[in-house]
Amino acid sequence: MKQAKVLTDTEFKRVLAVVSAGRHAARNRIALMLSHYAGLRVGEISYLKIGDVTLDDGSINDQLYLNPSYTKCGHSRTVFINVKLANELQKYVASLSALSARLRTPQSPLIQSQKGGAFSANSLCQLFAEIYTLAGLKGATSHSGRRGFITKLAHAGVSSKVIMELAGHKHLTTTQRYIDVTDDHKRSAVELV
Repeated sequence: MKQAKVLTDTEFKRVLAVVSAGRHAARNRIALMLSHYAGLRVGEISYLKIGDVTLDDGSINDQLYLNPSYTKCGHSRTVFINVKLANELQKYVASLSALSARLRTPQSPLIQSQKGGAFSANSLCQLFAEIYTLAGLKGATSHSGRRGFITKLAHAGVSSKVIMELAGHKHLTTTQRYIDVTDDHKRSAVELV
């Protein structure tokens, strides 16, 4: 089975430009950010509630707890929110103030469909596919952000065990399959000898 394309920084900027020019720009941007900056699966993103990412005072939590019902294998995990993602979430949550009070409670879906309900994992996959197609990216899927997240951590020298935990994998071999290796990575590696 062919792996999802890992986006370059330039390609990701192109995707964000496409999103900013389209409808539901803030919603679509935060969905992509959760994939690329936290390594979340689309199913996990679709389950998130506003209260999962915010504290009682409305500020953004530095971590979120994924309930076992949110995850692929039914195992809970903690996802740590980096500064970039926290800033994106803060802007997004602030933009929700335009919604009716009924649609912005802690139990409301974080990523809402046009009717105010939650996206299904399948509909979120379709949204990602549409965005990547509009950006002219072949091979990019809803898993591209997750693969990119894991690949960046691996090439930054983060321990495989830490990456495995962050990804919510139970086996290191699963995590290793996500890591993309390019000719530039190989070229840089041989220069270390």
